[in-house]
Amino acid sequence: MAKCAVIVFPGSNCDHDAYYAVKHEIGMDVNFVWHKETALNDVDAVIVPGGFSYGDYLRSGAIARFSPVMQEVVTFARKGGAVIGICNGFQILLEAGLLPGAMLPNEHLKFSCKMVHLKLAAATATPFTGLMEQGQTIQIPIAHGEGNYTASEETLQILKDNDQIVFQYCNPLGEISPEVNPNGSIYNIAGICNTQRNVLGMMPHPERACDPILGSDDGRIIFNSLKSVLEGV
Repeated sequence: MAKCAVIVFPGSNCDHDAYYAVKHEIGMDVNFVWHKETALNDVDAVIVPGGFSYGDYLRSGAIARFSPVMQEVVTFARKGGAVIGICNGFQILLEAGLLPGAMLPNEHLKFSCKMVHLKLAAATATPFTGLMEQGQTIQIPIAHGEGNYTASEETLQILKDNDQIVFQYCNPLGEISPEVNPNGSIYNIAGICNTQRNVLGMMPHPERACDPILGSDDGRIIFNSLKSVLEGV
């Protein structure tokens, strides 16, 4: 059985959500790893969850990036290990240099908590999207105040050229427009991956959409894709 690590920082509030979704809804083994740990203990994938690590002091993810465990996460990722950063976890991966770009406060300067639609924009699969088809849409929630992804024109072009833009905000029909952009993110970007495609950062919360009782179970396909890769099923 594949084993995942869920990193826990002071201020994490989606760590138990991620643990429950992956263990009880998807059926993988999961361990919490405290931010002061210096080893990941032979895991197959790492989840950097959402929340408000270190109270979002300085800026989101800026302090968490220096936690001892993040050195191990960076090493794990650079060796090809599967890593997903969700919401604050995405922000941490940006600060740690595992993904390019940065986050700004939402364009409307308000916290956004609602269901959104995402379109799989990437033509090349990641470990988290292997069961999806290009152009497929899913409905999962967002909950953030600093989800306005930004990057230089040069970086954006690189992301496009390398097929690193994984998810874009869209309407239910998969149409991309400024009207469905919940935070002002450049190019409606909701998630990106690294050039090796083993590291994914996304602002929406798939772990909060793994049971129909929550309004959607569309998030399951992301974790089931990971399980399929890790367990060969």
